[in-house]
Amino acid sequence: MKIVKPFRFKQFEIFQDKTAMKIGTDGVLLGAWAKVNNTRHILDIGTGTGVVALMLAQRFPKSKIDAVEIEKEAFNQAKFNFNASKWKGNFNVFHCALQSFNPDKKYDLIASNPPFFEEKVLPKTHNRQLARYEAHLKPEEIFLFSSKYLIINGLLNLIYPKSKEIQLINTARDFGFYPHYVTYIKGNSSVEVKRILVAFGKKEVIPQTTTLIIEKSRHNYTEDYIKLTKDFYLKM
Repeated sequence: MKIVKPFRFKQFEIFQDKTAMKIGTDGVLLGAWAKVNNTRHILDIGTGTGVVALMLAQRFPKSKIDAVEIEKEAFNQAKFNFNASKWKGNFNVFHCALQSFNPDKKYDLIASNPPFFEEKVLPKTHNRQLARYEAHLKPEEIFLFSSKYLIINGLLNLIYPKSKEIQLINTARDFGFYPHYVTYIKGNSSVEVKRILVAFGKKEVIPQTTTLIIEKSRHNYTEDYIKLTKDFYLKM
C-alpha cells in the first residue's frame, strides 16, 4: 500500500495526491507576495490544493477566506487541507466555476494563480486541462468578477506569464483595473523574465515595480527570495 506523504510547510501541510496540478513555485510566490490594503475578507480563485489560501491564512490569521474550485477532486483535497490546518474555522470552500459564484460579500483581497496555457497541445487528463487551460477561466472573467466583488480600495493579485503582460494590463484597463504593484520574476540573473506578479487596484496610480531573482545558482537562493519565502518553506 502506497503511503501518501504531504508537502510540509512550516505551519501547515498540503496533501496533493488527488489533484492534477501540484504545488509549484508560482503558487508559493503568489501566496507569499500578494499585496493587501485590508484583510477582513479574502478570496482565492481556482484554489487547487489550497496552498495560496493557506499561505494567506498564515499571513493574515484573522481573515475569513473563501476559496473557489471547479474540479471535484481538487475541491475535496483543498477542503481536507483546510480542515487539517489550525485556521480551519477561517475557510469556506466552494465547488463551482467562478462564472457561477455569487458571494454575499465583497472582498478586500482577491488572489488567483489562473490557468494561462493556450490550447495548442491538450494535456492527458481532463482534470489537468481544467487546471492549466485559459478556455475555462479567461482573464476577462476574473476582472469582471472582481469589478463586482472587490471593495473600492481592494487589490486583485495575479501571477502571469511575462509574455502576456501587455495583453493582461490592457484587459485590466477595460474593466477599470490598474497595476499598483508589479514584480518581474527571473529564475536567475542570466535568464529572461518568465513570470510577473501584479496587484491590480481600481485607482490609476504609478505602479511600484521590482524584480525578483530566485536563484544565484542551482538550489542556491537569493537573499530576496529567502526573505519572501522563509516563513513558509521548511529549509529556508
